[in-house]
Amino acid sequence: MSNKEKLSWCAGVVLLVLLYLLSSTDLIIKEKEKEICRISVIIDNVNDNYYGNFREGMETAEKKYQADVNFITLYAENDEEQQEDLIVREVKDGTNAVILAPVREDLAIMRLDEISPGCPVVFLGSSVISSSVTCAISVDRYEMGRTLGEKIAENEDPGRTVCLFTEGLSYTGNRDVYDGLRSVLDREGFRIRLIEKKSEDSYRQAIEETVYPENGDFMAVGMDVGALSDLADILEGSSVYREHVTALYGIGSTTAILNQMDRGIVKGLMTWNRFDEGYLSVEKAVQAMGGERLENRVTLTPEYIDEEILKSGIFEKMLYPMQ
Repeated sequence: MSNKEKLSWCAGVVLLVLLYLLSSTDLIIKEKEKEICRISVIIDNVNDNYYGNFREGMETAEKKYQADVNFITLYAENDEEQQEDLIVREVKDGTNAVILAPVREDLAIMRLDEISPGCPVVFLGSSVISSSVTCAISVDRYEMGRTLGEKIAENEDPGRTVCLFTEGLSYTGNRDVYDGLRSVLDREGFRIRLIEKKSEDSYRQAIEETVYPENGDFMAVGMDVGALSDLADILEGSSVYREHVTALYGIGSTTAILNQMDRGIVKGLMTWNRFDEGYLSVEKAVQAMGGERLENRVTLTPEYIDEEILKSGIFEKMLYPMQ
């Protein structure tokens, strides 16, 4: 091999080494950095006690889409003003999307229309659509109330009073549940009493007013998951109360409530797939940020659960998605 050939060969080797070093340090071939989607999830509660399965679905989608999801609770229960302040804060801090479980959908929409967030907003539990809401993921609350009313009419004596407990009719979806229940219970001749939560003792006081003057037995319905959870805890803690509250029905489920159903405290409830709700909320937010055209509304299917259905395992995957 001549000196000229040796020099050419060495130069070729050096060139290859240089090209390798340059490419491995991204000086020539730059790897495109994936943009992280920042998503703010603002709920309507002070903790995530009612959002267990929802968070499982949310976190599954967060990993799949490599999003950065910030789960935000309120400092005070059902505080719509505080929720509005959190929306403004997150938008100002540069979030790429907001997932919102509005305390009151009417006020939330008014506030969103005022601030023009400039990012996708996904509503939870609300079927109301406005120019500020990209997509709403919800169940038909009226139909849920109507179906629960039909189950109560099938199982219970219409001569008894039904007490409807709620954290507030003005809160998202509760009025629809109430109207659905009454459409059946009024027709079937049940006597109705409405109890809205005014203080921490509202539900207990309402039960005591019936129990101690011995005004007769009644059935209780928790029209939202907060009311159902509180009522189940109150009844489980008092055998005297359980003698006068002949049956407890409600809307919504948590692992604790399902365990109370298994122990005979809760007779029947309506629920829906919270895992899917959490997953879809993040998925829709990511798709909207990517410019995809979304349907305005995603409607989840509600299901009726009682002790027999619970033990059958038919809805085990929906109720216990990660087990």
